[in-house]
Amino acid sequence: MRQSTALPSENTDLDTSRRGSNQSGMRAYNERLVLSLIRQSGAMAKAEIARRTGLSAQTVSVIMRALEAEGLLERGEPVRGRIGQPSVPMNLARGGAFFFGLKVGRRSIDLVLTDFLGAVQHRVRMSHPYPTPDNTVQFTADAIGQILAMLPPAHRSRIAGLGIALPFQLWDWAETLGAGAAEMRGWKNRDIAAEIGTAWDFPVFVCNDASAACGAELVFGDQGKPRDFLYFFVGFFVGGGLVLDNSLFTGRTGNAGALGSMIVPTADGTLRQLVDVASLAALENALARSGDQSTMIWDTPDSWNVPEGPLDTWLTDAAQGIARAILSSVCLFDVDHVLIDGWMPKDMRAELVRRIEIHIADIPVAGVEKPEVVEGSIGPDARALGAASLPLSKRFLVESSSYQKGPVK
Repeated sequence: MRQSTALPSENTDLDTSRRGSNQSGMRAYNERLVLSLIRQSGAMAKAEIARRTGLSAQTVSVIMRALEAEGLLERGEPVRGRIGQPSVPMNLARGGAFFFGLKVGRRSIDLVLTDFLGAVQHRVRMSHPYPTPDNTVQFTADAIGQILAMLPPAHRSRIAGLGIALPFQLWDWAETLGAGAAEMRGWKNRDIAAEIGTAWDFPVFVCNDASAACGAELVFGDQGKPRDFLYFFVGFFVGGGLVLDNSLFTGRTGNAGALGSMIVPTADGTLRQLVDVASLAALENALARSGDQSTMIWDTPDSWNVPEGPLDTWLTDAAQGIARAILSSVCLFDVDHVLIDGWMPKDMRAELVRRIEIHIADIPVAGVEKPEVVEGSIGPDARALGAASLPLSKRFLVESSSYQKGPVK
């Protein structure tokens, strides 16, 4: 069966019936509590960890010795105070664990291997006209094999899982992808996670690609971000995520935050889905209509050279559409920040955010406090890193609110 998605938001495997069933289960939870706190706050001495988690100093000492012995934590330089022994901050060990992240995109597919800190160590990429289940499964098997062949045995033994960031309901978007309905229908009844998982001895997890990108922001992004925010990721399509109390809300089917499906008014007054005006598919179509080369936008964003005319038109339409979607969303979810990220160069993302802010300021909305719009901190790799964060979160993290709830006794 498909492994359940496990982002920092989810209570999977954290309910009391499973946390308190035995000593080994409690120890695992408290170890994850310590690892989560250090990941969020940085290197920390055991006295501060005890204070922040509510665990006893003795328990923290035992946990940290165990995590250091397992190679998950490493010692920093001693900090000498005026009285007593110097404190020794402990930090996450870069080579403590490794994670595969598979991003299934509309025009390309990427497999990355990240270390325990989220840095990409290896990458295999393939472009395609559109994704199919057969090609995805075959690419993944080949790419994993390529990466494993480059790793020393000690690192291969520390691979903790594979996460897949996959657009949900791909069969509904055959026309936009330029694919035949019959070819895309294969996604409807295929469980690629189960198929891939049979070939390897590590667990496989699946998440909607835009939700995964939002998860990357939570796990690997700027830890000074607000606790509540709406998140947009602009790729071939545009999607997003909703974060409440530092937890990603994925909804009943895992597809919450499907912002690209929202209906927004365009400049001429017609109503269209946000994906029709604010996606890179719309930019690709605009470039094709103007006679410009459009495939560049599926190359590494640093290499883009998009003509000013089509780009300016797209930025105006995308900013207006996203601004409308933001104001509609905050009427329902009272968030005061919106993060914008995407498969695009940094200067293009900054300009998109600037124009969104202008449109939001110009649209009158009585009775609603308008949110602040800021850039995301991950960039083009957000979906692949979000995929890699799935096994990391499942095995090594607890939800952020657990820091305040306290330890398992």
